[in-house]
Amino acid sequence: MLLAACAGSSAGPAGSATVERVVDGDTVVVRLHGRHETVRLLGIDTPETVKPGAPVECYGPEASSHLKALLPPGAVVRVERDVEVRDRFGRLLLYLFRRRDGAFVNELQASGGFARPLHIAPNRARAPTIDAAAATARSEGRGLWGACDEER
Repeated sequence: MLLAACAGSSAGPAGSATVERVVDGDTVVVRLHGRHETVRLLGIDTPETVKPGAPVECYGPEASSHLKALLPPGAVVRVERDVEVRDRFGRLLLYLFRRRDGAFVNELQASGGFARPLHIAPNRARAPTIDAAAATARSEGRGLWGACDEER
């Protein structure tokens, strides 16, 4: 069952967060219930741009730029969790929806060709939506699917 609020949070409006900054194409820092939280977007994986010791991957800068355009600082998002709340790095695992128009941010990254699907059980609630978006992007050669040799 999906829960709007994140377990372990204290006070504040359930399910609502404010974007502070984008880290890369699938990671953001938000203010949630009065705390700074690093959020890993569920269901997607974007090319690396900031991983220590790793080179910048094909289409990584574009994925980061796209997420920055979708979620500028101060943007309010509705957060939705799946089964697991945090990953092994302590990041919150969430689906994000822009409050102003309801846009599903994780899906937009996939549909634009900025992200590949990545579903780690048991967190699979939105897998069909993300998979369909990525399949269309891939078939149309959008984003990384057309730009990166390893994705063709």
